Order: sequence, then C-alpha cells, then structure tokens
Amino acid sequence: MGWVSVPLITVFVLVVNPLLLIVNGGGVPTTLEGPFKPVTVPLDNTFRGNALDLPDTDPLVQRTVEGFQPEQISLSLSSSHDSLWISWITGEFQIGDNIKPLDPESVGSIVEYGKFGRRMSRKSKGYSLVYSQLYPFEGLQNYTSGIIHHVRLTGLKPNTLYQYRCGDPSLSAMSEVHYFRTMPEAGPKSYPSRIAVVGDLGLTYNTTSTIDHMTSNHPDLVLLVGDVCYANMYLTNGTGTNCYRCSFSDTPIHETYQPRWDYWGRYMQPLISNVPIMVVEGNHELEEQVENKTFVSYSSRFAFPSEESGSLSTMYYSFNAGGIHFIMLGAYTSFDKSGDQYKWLEKDLASVDREVTPWLVATWHPPWYSTYTAHYREAECMRIEMEDLLYQYGVDIVFNGHVHAYERSNRVYNYTLDPCGPVHITVGDGGNREKMAITHADEPGNCPEPSSTPDTLISGGKFCGFNFTSGPAEGKFCWDRQPDYSALRESSFGHGILEVKNETHALWSWHRNQDYYGIAGDEIYIVRQPEKCPFKPKDP
Repeated sequence: MGWVSVPLITVFVLVVNPLLLIVNGGGVPTTLEGPFKPVTVPLDNTFRGNALDLPDTDPLVQRTVEGFQPEQISLSLSSSHDSLWISWITGEFQIGDNIKPLDPESVGSIVEYGKFGRRMSRKSKGYSLVYSQLYPFEGLQNYTSGIIHHVRLTGLKPNTLYQYRCGDPSLSAMSEVHYFRTMPEAGPKSYPSRIAVVGDLGLTYNTTSTIDHMTSNHPDLVLLVGDVCYANMYLTNGTGTNCYRCSFSDTPIHETYQPRWDYWGRYMQPLISNVPIMVVEGNHELEEQVENKTFVSYSSRFAFPSEESGSLSTMYYSFNAGGIHFIMLGAYTSFDKSGDQYKWLEKDLASVDREVTPWLVATWHPPWYSTYTAHYREAECMRIEMEDLLYQYGVDIVFNGHVHAYERSNRVYNYTLDPCGPVHITVGDGGNREKMAITHADEPGNCPEPSSTPDTLISGGKFCGFNFTSGPAEGKFCWDRQPDYSALRESSFGHGILEVKNETHALWSWHRNQDYYGIAGDEIYIVRQPEKCPFKPKDP
C-alpha cells in the first residue's frame, strides 16, 4: 500500500507542494468569478475502476494480532483541539448460531502518550463495550463484536505531534507506537493544512486506489460523509452482491455481514491510527436487527464528540478544526423543526463565533443539490426543513456523498443562484461496489417519476419534491438542461482536498483515481465575503 508513518508525514508537510506553486500563479478560478456555466465532463468508458470487494483472504483485511492485542486502531477529534479520541478493538468477533459476547470489563482501556521525542508518561483510561447484530429469524447467523475501546485524551497542546500506544499493560497487550498531530487552536488565521473529504468508500480495489491517492496528499484530517464498509450488501453467510434488492428480494430482513466492518477497520488502520477520521452516517449504516435497533455498529465502533458538542445522539454533532467549525448532520434521524436535531442545530449555530472560526462547513450524506438520476431530490424534505437555517447563519461549504459521482455547485440557495449561498460538493465516489452514477435527470427520458423519489429512510415516505414554481424549470420536476446551479459534474472515482488558506480563501481540489498522484481534476478557490454576506440569525 505504501503507507507513510506520521513522523515522515510531518516532514513532507513542511515541504512546499509544487502543485500549489503552479495553481497559485496559474489562474485557478475563484467563486468570485462565478456563477460558472454548467460543465459536464464526458464519460470515460476506458476507466471504470475495479469495483470488486477485497476478499477475506486478502492480507490487508486479515487479523494479524494475537490474544487481546489492539487492532483496528483509529483516531477521532473531540470538539476542540485540546482533546482527542483513540479507539480500538481487542479480542475476536464471533458469528454463528451460538455466540457468547466477550466481557468488556475483562480488558482495560488505557492509552499511554506523550509529546513526540519524549517519554510517554501520561496515561488516560476510557470505557469499553461489545455490540451484537442479532436476527429474529432461524437460519441467519448472529454476530457479536470484539471489545471496542474508546479513550478520550485531554489537556493536549495545539498543532503538536504526539506519540501513543493503547491497550492493557496488565495483560502485556499493548499496541505498537503510533502518532498523531493535534489540530491548530481555533482562530481566524489557524487552519489544518489539508482536509481530505471522501464518501461512499466501501472496501473494493477502487477503495484501495482512493486511499493510496488520499494518503499521497498527506491529509491532517479525513471526513467520511457516510457509507463506510457496505456490510449490508451481504447476507449473514458472507454472500455478497452489487444490488441487494435485486439479488435478495425475499429475505425476511435486510441482512448484513458484520465481519466486513472488521475488515474495513484493519485495512484503514495504517491511515486512521495516525490521522483522525470524522464520520457521519449514511444509509448503508442503518443495519436493522432485533427490537428495531438500527445504526448499532456505526454508533459503537466510532467515537463521536456528541456530548462535547451538546448533542444527544451519535447521528449529529459538531467540532472545530482550527478556524473551521464543522457541523455533521444526520439525514436518517428526525430533522423536523420540532425535533431534537433541529433544536440542537439552532443552538450550535448560535454559539459559533465567526471572529474565531470564520469558516462554517456542514456535511450530511444525501445531497440536496445533485443533478444525477440516482437519488434525485431524494432529500428534499430535509432541505425544506433545514436550508433556511443554514443559509441564515452563512454556511460556506456543504459536503455530501450518496450519489456515486462528483459534482460541484455554484453558490445556491433554494435552487436559485445566490452569491451568499453555500457551495455544495458531492463526493460519493470513494470506490464502493455499487454502480457509479452516470445518467443525469435533465437528459431526455431520465427524469424520474416524482412519486418514486422520496426515500423512506429519510422522510418516512413523505413527499416533498414538487415541481419547480419559478425559474427555467417552472412547472417541471426536472430541468431540460444541466441546471444553472450545477457548475461541474463527472462520473469518476476519487477524493477531495480542502486547504483553508485564511479567513476568506479556501482551495478545493478534486483528485480522480485515474490521474497521477498530485493532479487535480477540479480546482477552485472558494471565497467568503463576510461584508457582502453577513450571517443573519433568526430573531429570538
């Protein structure tokens, strides 16, 4: 895979990226020059990638530790720079008819750490848990996880390289030494160098290409905007498919093969044991089981700064990364104005000091502004409930996944070009085994029947996507050409890099898997205009 250790990463971060030298003097467009005329990059049929899942025999997904030694180690941020979560798993999962969960109290949750180059003299203790995926139907195999550990480190210094090991020293079950760098302190001139953004990642050979490219860009933080490992594309016996509904239409419940989560955690460890990853749920994390439980694996395996950010749920939360305030919203829990998430969002937005964190970035899984036939206007109910609030508080950028293609919008609000609206970017092309989105709703014969568009997971089947009442598509459900709000779209696999330069300028670049490392398929400076677009909170 060519993974690079963190001490080496830190050296590379200090080197000037030659690409930046080119773009800074090479006429990279800015949003101030927009809105741009819509562009569709022609489909390249010569590169379709390799959408085959890594098998359980692949060395990259096999268990390489013994006993209760830690594996699947990952980092996630807390709400501010001075704390960070470290997570890992000890013990082996069980799958079958007669499973007996491990005792979480049998293994300690301890992290020893210190600044890089010094003794790891500090110690933090956390908590542990075991989750099960159980099915109330004979013949389906149940699953219980290894022991999942979450430890929160506090009192950390900003922008500082630390080293750590995790596990239980009393059992001689400690990990090797890993490294992380804390986020910069919140401030208008303080930003992480590179933030990687990816969606719908999966665990295919396409995924390995995406992660290779992403790692070569040396990110300081990874945002995964939903759909992690696609365990729900499998039956409990490990039989997989590219289309669950097509292949397994008669199953009594939507099954999952939970070991895919463990494979994903092992594959990703070399990256996310050194670089924090922040995840928000997608539809493939639903994973229904007994007692109508959902999202159990997602909520158990990752640590979230929910409590630190005032959220009551793992489905939505917020955090700071230097001068950026990130809001991670849940599309698969209530987003109605009367619900807990909306009330939390109002409170969170009102608490943001734009003098300290000028940039406001929101993410959730299904996009509001996508022109592809797949999932077209599927999240319209969520948009109707929440768009006004995000606009009033001046959200700068929105990241989504779900649609397996790339698309960047012009600044938009309520389907209308608006210089104060956010830029919406869909990056649902991380590399999963499902088909890539190719057709566009504005092409002849591709406009979906409106009644077919609501997603029951999002709105419970409620219909919100009515015909447009004004503009070029007035009286229609779809435009008859690429909509004005769509600046660039392309069906290809890849990831994005966000580099915030100062209070007003951020460089966004999209990197396609078929290109050489360091080459950008799309590049633009997203420019804030706080004087022209002051945020407008609601009156109390």
